[in-house]
Amino acid sequence: MRSKSPELMSEIKKYIEDYYLQNRQSPSTTKIAEAVGIARGTAYKYLIEMAEKNMIEYDGQEISTNVTRKYSGEQTQTPIVGSIPCGSPQYEEENIEEYVSLPAAIFGKGDFFILRASGQSMIEAGIDDGDLVVVKKQVEANEGDIVVALVDNQNTLKRYFRDDENKKIILHPENKKMKDIIVDECCIQGVACHIIKEL
Repeated sequence: MRSKSPELMSEIKKYIEDYYLQNRQSPSTTKIAEAVGIARGTAYKYLIEMAEKNMIEYDGQEISTNVTRKYSGEQTQTPIVGSIPCGSPQYEEENIEEYVSLPAAIFGKGDFFILRASGQSMIEAGIDDGDLVVVKKQVEANEGDIVVALVDNQNTLKRYFRDDENKKIILHPENKKMKDIIVDECCIQGVACHIIKEL
């Protein structure tokens, strides 16, 4: 067997980290051997020596590194369900375009969906036409939350207020040029919690 090279150790470590980030588990010794072009037995001996040098942790099966230990594997599969009007309410069919993974470390845990904003009514809240709005599914909202509201079978994205004195709900656009939508009742479908936008 050739002497263990630091370059090959670095290559093995990088492969382990890349594999883990893609598959959320460490690769087998066979996969490592195939990836770097060495025999399986040689790969095993490399892993043992790398563990002795504290480059990795290896218990004979699982391999971890500083990178893989920091990775939070929790992700939520979240549907992108098309556009949501930010102007006057329009009917919104829940037509799933695709599913994307949202890391729990950034977005938290919960049941989410993503809507593509369309229109100008929420621009003063930083929501522009084409932005992706991450919405947490829930049927209740607090004063001032930005909500997806269903009014007369039409969806709209607005800031939510209650006028208890007049028993009305105010759906407020974040655009000084637009008027409030005032309704007797509406169905809250979720509360906006993040915006994903291009810079």
